Amino acid sequence: MSPTSSLPNAAHSPPAWADPQRESLFETWFAQVQAVHQLDRASLRIASADASFRRYLRVGSPTGSLIIMDAPPAKEDCKPFVHVAQLMEHAQLKAPKVLDWEETHGFMLLTDLGAQTMMQVIDTQAPPPLNLYLEAVDTLVQWQLSSKPGILPPYDHALLQRELELFPQWYIGEHRQITLDAAQRKTLDDAFACIIEHNLAWPSVYVHRDFMPRNLMVGAGGVANVHGEKLGVLDFQDAVYGPITYDIASLMRDAFLSWDEDFCLDVTIRYWDKARKAGLPVGDDFGEFYRGVEWMGLQRHLKVAGIFARLTLRDGKPQYLADTPRFIGYMLATCARYRELKPLLRLIEAVEGLQVPSGFSFGRI
Repeated sequence: MSPTSSLPNAAHSPPAWADPQRESLFETWFAQVQAVHQLDRASLRIASADASFRRYLRVGSPTGSLIIMDAPPAKEDCKPFVHVAQLMEHAQLKAPKVLDWEETHGFMLLTDLGAQTMMQVIDTQAPPPLNLYLEAVDTLVQWQLSSKPGILPPYDHALLQRELELFPQWYIGEHRQITLDAAQRKTLDDAFACIIEHNLAWPSVYVHRDFMPRNLMVGAGGVANVHGEKLGVLDFQDAVYGPITYDIASLMRDAFLSWDEDFCLDVTIRYWDKARKAGLPVGDDFGEFYRGVEWMGLQRHLKVAGIFARLTLRDGKPQYLADTPRFIGYMLATCARYRELKPLLRLIEAVEGLQVPSGFSFGRI
């Protein structure tokens, strides 16, 4: 997961380079694309960075601002980004178009979708913006309708398992400094097997994997549907072919903001109804679909808790770990609803130091 995050005072920050050699490579490439696209060198500014090793610059041109991706090839593989960008263009989605790609050194010139994410225009103190979420639902349905098997990597058992293992490795082990005993590890293994089985039972479509307000761009003035303008989609390079429940779970069980369950339920129902009428394989029983969304969301939150702990402890980005209480809340709420997940519930409660029912004993945590 690599959530895009705006940098403070980004519009006033010229790019700095920690590596003089990479700066020289950039200047050589920039001179070439500058001539072709008439780029304004003086306007070059930092636009944003994300949880990976990529960063983004904004530069002016006669046709408007453009985005430069700086992605060191030793750290980042841009091929998936280019591939998925083409898929999104074919799906008639609003996504960055690749204007130039210097594959050897990892520089890319892209169209600019603007400076405002859906997250940035949301007032969390006001009622949730239903119109924006319905725009997101329409975008998601359009993306899923373009799905074809064999195009994107499969979101299969092995990948789901690897993602889940981030939780015990980085969150429990490295962040909480807890060593699980054999019984506790078996509790996790049994829960993971159950979660994977439930999630893989759903049909596959294209999955963005971070479909949430931080990665959706709004139109001019923060309004998504002015003159029929679509939401823009970013940060799609990790897209896979997997359970149809994933992206709606990502949207409504956000890594960075929370809404009341009634609102989440309302938007999920609206998505399910639109998807079903469009012929997408969401089933005819909303209750069954919503259970699928909850189980998929649980897998995602276990994974993200591990990733955010890793970002803090390995990559020096502590701001992400501050959001883990939200994930823990999602996990506890979902585990409490399903009998099969009660052992996992008790384990997470113990890891978090929460009070468990009297008489309950769970190892040496």
